[in-house]
Amino acid sequence: METELSKKLGVEHAIFGFTPFPAVAAAITRAGGFGVLGAVRYTSPDDLKRDLDWMQEHTDGKPYGLDVVMPAKKAVDGISEADIEAMIPAGHREFVRDTLAKHQVPELAEGEASGWRITGWMEQVARGQLDVAFDYPIKLLANALGSPPADVIARAHDHGVLVAALAGSAKHARRHAEAGIDIVVAQGYEAGGHTGDIATMVLVPEIVEAVAPLPVLAAGGIGSGEQIAAGLALGAEGAWLGSLWLTTTEADLHSRALTEKLLAAGSGDTVRSRALTGKPARQLRTEWTDAWDDPDGPGALPMPLQGLLVAEAVSRIQKYEVQPLLGTPVGQIVGRMTAERSVQALFDELTSGFERAIDRINRIAGRA
Repeated sequence: METELSKKLGVEHAIFGFTPFPAVAAAITRAGGFGVLGAVRYTSPDDLKRDLDWMQEHTDGKPYGLDVVMPAKKAVDGISEADIEAMIPAGHREFVRDTLAKHQVPELAEGEASGWRITGWMEQVARGQLDVAFDYPIKLLANALGSPPADVIARAHDHGVLVAALAGSAKHARRHAEAGIDIVVAQGYEAGGHTGDIATMVLVPEIVEAVAPLPVLAAGGIGSGEQIAAGLALGAEGAWLGSLWLTTTEADLHSRALTEKLLAAGSGDTVRSRALTGKPARQLRTEWTDAWDDPDGPGALPMPLQGLLVAEAVSRIQKYEVQPLLGTPVGQIVGRMTAERSVQALFDELTSGFERAIDRINRIAGRA
C-alpha cells in the first residue's frame, strides 16, 4: 500500500493514524503505518515530553508525527486562561450546574483537579507544545483547525518536518496550499471531531484537483481496506484514520462504559455539535449534546470558552461513567467498530481488505 508520499516519509503503508494515545500511535507506526499523536490533551510541556520520550522508545526507529490545534481565528488573544475563564457568562455556568444536577452527577473530590482541560485549543499552549516537539525527530506536524501561522510552518520546514492541515472544502484547501503547507487532509462530513458539511466521496476529488500537485490524504468514514482503496482511486496519496483506533486494545479511554457504548453504537448514533469545544465536532449523540443543541438552551460559547466551561463537567461525567451523558468525539465509522482488537490485528484487516479491493478492480478491468 505504498504511494509517493508514504515512500517520502519512509513508511510501508499509506495509512496515517491519528490518536490521542501514545501506545496506539506507536503501534500504528510499528505496524507499518504512520502514527500521529494528538497533542490537544497535554496541558503541560513536561507531560508531552514524557510521552514523546516513550514514543521514541517504542517506535523501533520508525517515523511518527504530532497533531496540534491552533485555531485559525482567535476568540481571544494575549490574555491568560484565568482571564478567559472570567469571560464565561454566569448563565452558561448555571446551565452546566443544572444539567449535571438533573442527572445526579457527583462532584469531584475536594482538591481534585479536572482531568480534562482542553487548553490546547489556545494558541499559546500549542506553541509551547511545539517547543517540546521540535526537540524530537517528528516527521509530520498536522494542524486540526487549518493552516498553522506562517512562522510555525517556516519553523517546521527549518526542522525538516512536513506540515499537514485538515480541510473540509476545496476553498479551505487552496488557502492551505497558498500558506505553504505540504499535505492536505481532506476530511469529510462523516469524520469524528471538527468537520465540515461535505461528504468524503465528494470532497476528496475536489481537493485533489484544487491543490494538485500537493499530496492529499482521504479522511472521514474510512474504516476498511476497501475504503482506503477507494480513497486512493479518488486521487489521494493515503488515508487518515482516527475514530477506528478508539476501540483497539492499546487505547486508554479510562472507561469501560464508554468503550461498550462505542461498540454498541451504529453509524447513525453521532451528531455534529458545538457542545464540546464551541466548534461543530462530530461525537456520540448523548443527552449532554442534546442539551447544548436545544434551541431553548443558552447555546455553546465560541472556542476556547466552551472547552473551558465544560472541562470539569466532562471530567465528572467520565469519572462517574454517567451513561446518558457519556460520550466522545467519533465519526460515523463507529458502526463498524463492533469488537475490540489490537492495532496490529486491525492493520491486518485493513491491508487484506485493500488487497481484496485491488483484486476485484483488476478482475473487472480484465487484468486478472
